Amino acid sequence: MIKPDGRLSHDPDPADQPPRDACGVFGVWSPDEDVAKLTYYGLYSLQHRGQESAGIAVSDGSRIVVYKDMGLVAQVFDESVLNTLRGHLAIGHCRYSTSGSSVWENAQPTFRATPSASLALGHNGNLINTLELASLLSQQTGGMASRATSDTDVLTELFAATSLTGNGDGATHPGVEAAALAALPLVRGAFSLVFMDEQTLYAARDPQGFRPLVLGRLARGWAVASETAALDIVGAAFVREIEPGEMVAIDEDGVRSHTFAPAAPAGCLFEYVYLARPDTTIAGRSLQAAREETGRQLAIESPAEADLVIGVPESSIPAAIGYAQASGIPYGQGLVKNSYVGRTFIQPSQTIRDRGVRLKYNPLREAIAGKRLVVVDDSIVRGTTQRAIVAMLREAGAAEVHVRISSPPVAWPCYFGIDFPSRAELMAGNLTVEEIRQSINADSLGFVSLPGLIAATTVPAKRLCHACFDGNYPIPVAEGEKGKHLLEPASGQAR
Repeated sequence: MIKPDGRLSHDPDPADQPPRDACGVFGVWSPDEDVAKLTYYGLYSLQHRGQESAGIAVSDGSRIVVYKDMGLVAQVFDESVLNTLRGHLAIGHCRYSTSGSSVWENAQPTFRATPSASLALGHNGNLINTLELASLLSQQTGGMASRATSDTDVLTELFAATSLTGNGDGATHPGVEAAALAALPLVRGAFSLVFMDEQTLYAARDPQGFRPLVLGRLARGWAVASETAALDIVGAAFVREIEPGEMVAIDEDGVRSHTFAPAAPAGCLFEYVYLARPDTTIAGRSLQAAREETGRQLAIESPAEADLVIGVPESSIPAAIGYAQASGIPYGQGLVKNSYVGRTFIQPSQTIRDRGVRLKYNPLREAIAGKRLVVVDDSIVRGTTQRAIVAMLREAGAAEVHVRISSPPVAWPCYFGIDFPSRAELMAGNLTVEEIRQSINADSLGFVSLPGLIAATTVPAKRLCHACFDGNYPIPVAEGEKGKHLLEPASGQAR
């Protein structure tokens, strides 16, 4: 259960939520550091990637201890808890559920014990052959019932089972490292993994490299993380990205690299739009710079006659700055965002729910009254938030509201780690741009083009996944693998 914190949630309407990423992962190997606290700070910097649960696993060389709970990182861990987590290597995870319900049983890291070693694992992404892997797992275990309720659980059990039975070639593969190398080629979908046994830290990335994963160097040790910003915060120097199709092992002998599948890069384009922090670097490109360039491109493609450019805090601010630079229209602050207050049991009253956008944003009336505004936002999903923002700005005295979106229309769901609604629920999946404009009551509406967004990343289009914009998925997804609760009974879905 989520611990109440006595404060009001930012989600007054559960049906209107922004795109959510699956998770953030962090790992550290360093005999001279307080690895639990390093992992805590790493997770704290990755909190934007998952706010449902958090966990840390630590090993002292002889046993693994896992502590996890529902809630934000700062709600789950305090000084007394961290002081009990002693060792020389650790992994951490903050979760938003895209496979399996948001319940304690699905919090990560997951844990399994085998006769040769124990295993703790954290996963960012979403697998697309979970049922196939579950069937294989049943064969390997002689039909024994699985405890798995998520794709991550299946993967953890598969690693553990493979360490006992091998991969079907007649040979056994003792140990976590060999088991992972035997099992990973069988896995399809998005996975950036951190996992560990009692002695070694491991990290692995799917052949497409859908989700980011990076390696950093500490003074006497190593760290891996979902984003470079997490390395910065713990004082680790960025070394390189974990390559698509690569697994690394880190122990007292240093870093070992294994290639378990040929690379076929298709990094997520939406990371550049919204998911990752602006102070993160992906494929050598600062996301702050990429977002500003997207805004400049948006101004060229969708100009507007206006007096002021404002951004919807926080992720849209760089694009708004870029739009102002390219258009020559002054940039200013028009919306104030309340600080993130966490998830709670307290549900807003109907009055607050009806005006729920004000829990997130409030207009600066003096700055916008009588002005023609360009309002830059990063994406439109269901359109509810944009509709409320336009209404709020008009109520505050804006003369005109021209909405500009720094991504193409999101018209297709994601199966690789972002919890987008179904195509039927996506506004752009059903309406034209003009119909969307009318629905949100904007004076004009413009989206950046897909080529314009891709150009801002400086990454070739063939090395990116942009399926949520054009429906061209890098790898096919079976219809039966598209549900969030594949491995849970109906009762699990309601918890």
